[in-house]
Amino acid sequence: MSDIIAPPSVRALARQKGIDIEALARDIGRTSIAREDLEADGAAPAATQFAASDRSYWDVDHSQYGPVRQEPMSRFAQVAARNMAAAQALIPAVTHHDRADVSVIEEFRKDLKSEARDRGLKLTALSFYAKALARALREFPWFNASLSSDGKTLFLKEYVHIGIAVDTKHGLMVPVLRDVDSKGLWQIAREITDLAARSQERKVRPDEMGGASMTITNLGGIGGTAFTPIVNPPEVAILGITRTEIAPVWDGEVFLPAPMVPLDLSYDHRVINGAEAARFLTYYAGLLKDPRRMLV
Repeated sequence: MSDIIAPPSVRALARQKGIDIEALARDIGRTSIAREDLEADGAAPAATQFAASDRSYWDVDHSQYGPVRQEPMSRFAQVAARNMAAAQALIPAVTHHDRADVSVIEEFRKDLKSEARDRGLKLTALSFYAKALARALREFPWFNASLSSDGKTLFLKEYVHIGIAVDTKHGLMVPVLRDVDSKGLWQIAREITDLAARSQERKVRPDEMGGASMTITNLGGIGGTAFTPIVNPPEVAILGITRTEIAPVWDGEVFLPAPMVPLDLSYDHRVINGAEAARFLTYYAGLLKDPRRMLV
């Protein structure tokens, strides 16, 4: 029996259209499928509907300006676009920016390089970022929460699952690391490597998607100094990370070079206020600066 939640009418429509419910759920990172997910040209959520006059911005004959070619958006991309547009329209999001000194983490990674090789692993900084985030979510439970659709109930989660955004050739996928707070760095590193590899091959199971406490989206391997990630509902916050750079840091007497990682925390202002976001990111940056604090 399928683990995917879908009404009989939706399953019947999927059979008519020749759509694999399991594959679609895996692609869009959900465990439930609705009728609009099956419609290639389905209507966007009410909050993202445009008035007829607004559509003129999109309904343009671009060929009048020069040569063009058409490429249809995949069903995966269309569903993702609708979800992101709805998130932007419905969530009053704010992004708080900070940075963290990761000198100790980088030295620790160097010390463990030989052991990592023996284990057949690459111990990336992302493993530390995920572990630190799990600790911060335990310390700030309102960040490990979800708001009901009517905005009247806040669900505080007793578990800590971290979504890891993975850039693939078929679009962004967000597999989830379960119970990160109870796992060591080696296990976290192994699971991140495994999930990222299977995401590229579209082999992540539906039960490995969804249910995250918060998502990390890491652009450090590509570049940039800051960005404003979109909150991934029903989560109430998302952590963005960009490229670590060597920067001068004042130690009280002189400026010393230190590897600094930029941090970008977007959050749902209905649940989290600016002061809480600043405290959360300050605490998180402190864990990265002194990872021993994750152990106490």
